[in-house]
Amino acid sequence: MELLEGKKALVCGSSQGIGRAIAMHFADQGAEVILLARNEPALKLVCGELGTAHGRKHSYLVADFGHPDRLRQLLEERLPEILPIHILVNNTGGPPGGLLYEAGIEDFTEAFNRHLVCSHILVQALLPGMRRESFGRIINIVSTSVKQPIPGLGVSNTVRGAMANWAKTLAGELAPFGITVNNILPGATETARLRAIMEAKARSSNKSIDGVVEQTKRSIPLGRFGKPEEIAYAAGFLASDLASYITGINLPVDGGRTMSL
Repeated sequence: MELLEGKKALVCGSSQGIGRAIAMHFADQGAEVILLARNEPALKLVCGELGTAHGRKHSYLVADFGHPDRLRQLLEERLPEILPIHILVNNTGGPPGGLLYEAGIEDFTEAFNRHLVCSHILVQALLPGMRRESFGRIINIVSTSVKQPIPGLGVSNTVRGAMANWAKTLAGELAPFGITVNNILPGATETARLRAIMEAKARSSNKSIDGVVEQTKRSIPLGRFGKPEEIAYAAGFLASDLASYITGINLPVDGGRTMSL
């Protein structure tokens, strides 16, 4: 059973990591996938891996979320040929780590542009098509810091909280149109970003990377890091008709690490 048969999905940050895993899973579930990231060679590789089952033709768009105006221009040029898009996955790399009181104003500006501003541009661009279809799924890949701030990720904690409240507000506004808005909160997941965070923590604490990894795993009730595919399975469910009565939620996929409901 292909849960996303007949649907078209735009998956951001899909050249690697969680975004790539979501794109692959959506394609396996019958969706036509449009990849979106800034690394065109990587996008070409992923697009080739998606397959052509049932005659579906996947594609990609190249955009850097550090430049919201260029994203808006790209959408204006390309949307007429690809609408309607039924599923939007907002996903982009997290801000660099660091203490919040040491962050510069430019750090906040960059993070808000890459996360909230570009997500908002995408929603406004795709919303007319979703309304015409009386169907829409907006899924935001955020972080467990929405529920429990993560030490050493000050700017990230801040912008993730803004994203969560933006999404909750949208969920109430868009529900009458048959459009749901939900957040997935990944925990420690085996990605390049997690490795970078572990390495930075090892340097700052003068510990070995292996020691930091094992210490982090001990803080997770399931005793291991998540796999990108496990985030993708949650996204596939929320994108499907099976989740038609679920909107406005934060769904942790974290092995039980978050110590709050």
